[in-house]
Amino acid sequence: MDRFAHLLDRITYTRSRNTKITLIADYLRVTPDPDRGWALAAMTGDLGFAFVKPSLIRALVEERVDPELFRISRDYVGDTAETVALIWPAPGAPEPFHAPHLGAVVEALRTTGKTGIPAYLSDLFDTLDASGRYALVKLATGALRMGVSARLARTAFAEAFGVGLDRVEEAWHALEPPFLDLFAWAERGGPFPGDVARPVFRPFMLAHPLGDDAVLDLADYAAEWKWDGIRVQVVRVGDDVRLFSRTGDDISVSFPEIGPAMTAPGVVDGELLVRGTGQGAQDMSGSAGSFNALQQRLGRKRVTATMLEAAPAFVRLYDLLFDGAEDLREHPWTYRRERLERFATRLPEARFDISPIIEARDFAELADIRARAREAAIEGVMLKRRDSAYLAGRRVGYWYKWKRDPLTADCVLMYAQRGSGKRSSFYSDYTFGAWDGDGALVPVGKAYFGFTDEELKWLDHFVRSHTVARFGPVREVEKTLVLEVAFDSIHRSGRHKSGVAMRFPRISRIRRDKPADEADTADTLRALIMD
Repeated sequence: MDRFAHLLDRITYTRSRNTKITLIADYLRVTPDPDRGWALAAMTGDLGFAFVKPSLIRALVEERVDPELFRISRDYVGDTAETVALIWPAPGAPEPFHAPHLGAVVEALRTTGKTGIPAYLSDLFDTLDASGRYALVKLATGALRMGVSARLARTAFAEAFGVGLDRVEEAWHALEPPFLDLFAWAERGGPFPGDVARPVFRPFMLAHPLGDDAVLDLADYAAEWKWDGIRVQVVRVGDDVRLFSRTGDDISVSFPEIGPAMTAPGVVDGELLVRGTGQGAQDMSGSAGSFNALQQRLGRKRVTATMLEAAPAFVRLYDLLFDGAEDLREHPWTYRRERLERFATRLPEARFDISPIIEARDFAELADIRARAREAAIEGVMLKRRDSAYLAGRRVGYWYKWKRDPLTADCVLMYAQRGSGKRSSFYSDYTFGAWDGDGALVPVGKAYFGFTDEELKWLDHFVRSHTVARFGPVREVEKTLVLEVAFDSIHRSGRHKSGVAMRFPRISRIRRDKPADEADTADTLRALIMD
């Protein structure tokens, strides 16, 4: 536990991506099993404990210190783990104390019953030092957000043992913590752990945004629509079928109509959509509903017959990774496309169709076609190099996404909340509104990115100096600051007073020059609804 706490301390105090990779790689090389595997699982978000919640941690602290003192301290520090680490009145051990191994702590947190967890955590808080308490709270609550993404942690693993990141990604979703087989392969030359006879997730090939300065020959690239759903992978091995999201989560239960329809063994890459009238193109047979229509079904563990009838799901196919047991990923896109078109004939049309190729003579014509994408509620255009293999992650020069220009609206800042991780000391999550017909502001969205570090400092200062009310971690501010908000699309929403919900809102500009009463109205936003 001491070594893990030391690692978190060092990661917390560096903003360099390369330094973080080096620190994690060094830790993984020198730390024994299973501690390093549990640490890796914690950093990649693959570790959770059923009976440990932030509310439990707060309750334990409030048994030892004045609850108001803890609240004020938490508000000032901005991070629960750091506050607990510093404020806990640990009596200290009567004799030299040796912190338990990380593996022992994980095992105890996994196996101790709900009634026993509070006493176990309190005893550990009493004996650990401040760094250990900080690490314990982060570990137990799954709050390891310190600028370490799951991919960065896996990159550090690959660097630690000199193996390819692609191979690590390939094996990752077939394994469970503490990843003993993965370490045995990478460190000691054991068998590759990713080759299993069951449906597992393969990392997606991703696209780079097409910059204004990009120089491409359209003859080298195929263009197709970028549909506004969620990227999925459907995998069938034998009689077992799984539907995976872009992050590798198994979402089969939320869309039960897809698995049985995957009647041919293999692995396909596509866009999950629901039937409707929100998205369409002249060369499409059957149209797709808006993202808002799809969103009504996301994350549901129980899908009713009414939902299945009202918003039936289907997959618009982009690529073919495996045809049966044959791995096609090293073949060029043109070959995979031909195989995909043949493969799709073996699948029911009601659940699977193919994303069409956009025919254009040159970029000027393609740009004109792309400009009309908003009318069909499509995100934009994808450009795929015809000779590209299917490679995990983003690879320069192969695939590009050319999204339509965002919509913008001038909105008024209403509320602000503290961020997390490196932003835990800043008010960085902003709720903004538009004017309704009765002259009141109604919330229309929330955003927490799009601004620079300097703009964040300015916004944080504005929030602190213009607060008019507090609601726990949220501050209400004077309704005087206008933010230009960019968003991809806007949809009807019965859950919001304004009746609208923005898709991917972000702060594009701080309009210090614009009076709040000149901000946009909710009616203006409603007029932009396409569905």
